[in-house]
Amino acid sequence: MFDVEEITKTKKKTKTLESEERQTIIHFTYNPINAVRIWPSTFLIEKETGKRVKLITAFNISFAPEWTFAYNGNNKFTLVFEGLSKGCTMFDLMEVIPLPDPFVVRNIARTNSDVYNLRVD
Repeated sequence: MFDVEEITKTKKKTKTLESEERQTIIHFTYNPINAVRIWPSTFLIEKETGKRVKLITAFNISFAPEWTFAYNGNNKFTLVFEGLSKGCTMFDLMEVIPLPDPFVVRNIARTNSDVYNLRVD
């Protein structure tokens, strides 16, 4: 009646899709007198494993070498990353760049929603 092998394959496919669809979203507010930009080589680094979670896209911020300036009071941007591992409880956000003073936010505590609101100055 039921093909156990087929059910097992379907469960594995579903689990894979769930893990691929997870995202980590970080909304930032920054000092409007500053210009901002982000490098594509920005990662979330899980504290427990050191795993690097890739940046998928960014909104309202330029990718280096361009700069974004706040206009009309809009001093917010959003970064969207791949999903964190299930066991991750804390992570760092880090630009890996060949210049001094990379953008780094350390010790971000994981939330159930994987949506974060941070302020940087």
